[in-house]
Amino acid sequence: MTDFPTAGFSTRALRAGQAFDPTTGAVVPPVYLTSTFVQDGVGGFRGGYEYARGGNPTRDSLQQLLASLEGGTHAFSFGSGLAAEDALLRAVLRPGDAVLMANDVYGGTHRLVNRLFVPWGVSLSTADFSDLDAVRAAITPATRVLWVETPSNPLMKITDIAALAAIGHEHGILVVVDNTFATPYLQQPLSLGADVVVHSTTKYLGGHSDVVGGAVITADAELADKVGFLQFGAGAVSGPFDAWLTVRGIKTLGVRMDRHSANAQALAEALVGHPKLEAVYYPGLDTHPGHALAAAQMRAFGGMLTIALRAGGDATKAFANSMDYFQLAESLGGVESLVCYPSEMTHASVRGTELEVPENVVRLSVGIEDLDDLRDDLLGALDRL
Repeated sequence: MTDFPTAGFSTRALRAGQAFDPTTGAVVPPVYLTSTFVQDGVGGFRGGYEYARGGNPTRDSLQQLLASLEGGTHAFSFGSGLAAEDALLRAVLRPGDAVLMANDVYGGTHRLVNRLFVPWGVSLSTADFSDLDAVRAAITPATRVLWVETPSNPLMKITDIAALAAIGHEHGILVVVDNTFATPYLQQPLSLGADVVVHSTTKYLGGHSDVVGGAVITADAELADKVGFLQFGAGAVSGPFDAWLTVRGIKTLGVRMDRHSANAQALAEALVGHPKLEAVYYPGLDTHPGHALAAAQMRAFGGMLTIALRAGGDATKAFANSMDYFQLAESLGGVESLVCYPSEMTHASVRGTELEVPENVVRLSVGIEDLDDLRDDLLGALDRL
């Protein structure tokens, strides 16, 4: 037995899909670095394995683990988060269909739909998903997908997943939640009514800034068949060592997210009211408009924290590049703290659109370093402005 369905989250993070090696008794399953598998006669597949694009035991162990943690029945691991999103969208969209996306999401997701799917005949529109009336007003007969991020990237808006799922299902629309910021430890969208969860496993799931990957998880068998075929047919799969690294990261997901969340909460509280800040965006603050909702649908509030400075773009960029422990880099969710200038980094592709990020905004991925060091680093940089 390798799924442990009744076990707690952190127990499953360590054990689901992770049976010991039956040959040697090795506690950690081996990495299957092979491109193909010997057959016992034509069509005689050992364990169902034929060719590594179609299946690999290491990737399968990751997929079983992801399905267990998100409460789904099927999970698919891809070479990147955008590859996962692309496969999902290709599975459900056809020319003439429409995607309704939140107006604050990862810039690469908007770029994927806008640059690859719109020329194919799919239409794209956005709405403030924290306003359910705005969502209802934006739905058209062509809408096939509601694309949600909560907390959103980078302005940390909170969407009511259960309410949005009810709206989507009333209209026969697939509700997709990018759960990268929250992770399944803090939030489980499928249990709240969403149809699909996507992840950039590069971020908190891998957790150590040493692997790139993505995932699609669902409890819909028909959709799973479609996504599974695209995973096999198009082949954007995660490699076995990448899958193994992701599994290794997930084993400590619970304890890491507790520390990320605690550090981010303390920093947000320390920043509130700072004279050089215009705003602090963190759902753990009781002044955040989505605080009560986040408290209801999340275990804690996560490690992502965004601030808006009372400064222009040049000064804000200089601030982002002036710290010691917060290193200026793309990505997020690693054990180390990172700072990003979204306007010209992660969200450069949405400048000039409704999703454009103001030039005075900085996104912080709060790591698990000692809190005092992070606080001194951040407040010291503000003092130097």
